[in-house]
Amino acid sequence: MNRIAKTISAAAATALLLLTGCSTVELDESLKEGTTQAEANAKANAADAESTRATSEHSVYFAFDSYSVEDKYLPVIERNARRLIANPSQNVTIEGNTDSRGSREYNLALGQKRSEAVKQRLQLLGVPSSRIEAVSFGREKPVDLGENEEAWAKNRRADVIYR
Repeated sequence: MNRIAKTISAAAATALLLLTGCSTVELDESLKEGTTQAEANAKANAADAESTRATSEHSVYFAFDSYSVEDKYLPVIERNARRLIANPSQNVTIEGNTDSRGSREYNLALGQKRSEAVKQRLQLLGVPSSRIEAVSFGREKPVDLGENEEAWAKNRRADVIYR
């Protein structure tokens, strides 16, 4: 009887250790003791601003049913070209995206044309084509799931992704 009790006790201890070590709950490190909610909010706002800045520096937006790069996005492409020329070992992937309207096939083709349009502009500025990959995600990677013009405009883009 003593041996059975020891076995059950050992099994229970092992199960407890396994369950303790397998927690999948992520802790918000910004809310540690000594951090106020205002400080945590400020950090979150700074992260949002950084995300917006990064998007504005690496995304080119397009008109509906178009893959023509508008002049207002040329500075975005020029900044990325300067960065790539200054860092010859760095490569990029241009991810073409569309809004949710249209067939899957049409959107994949349009997304590809958008990514290739940005790639061509980078090449014209001196970035070798071997360092640029143009791909299409069509409507598969929306940044806004809304079904209105504002959301669709955010999704009609080509993103410059550094790898």
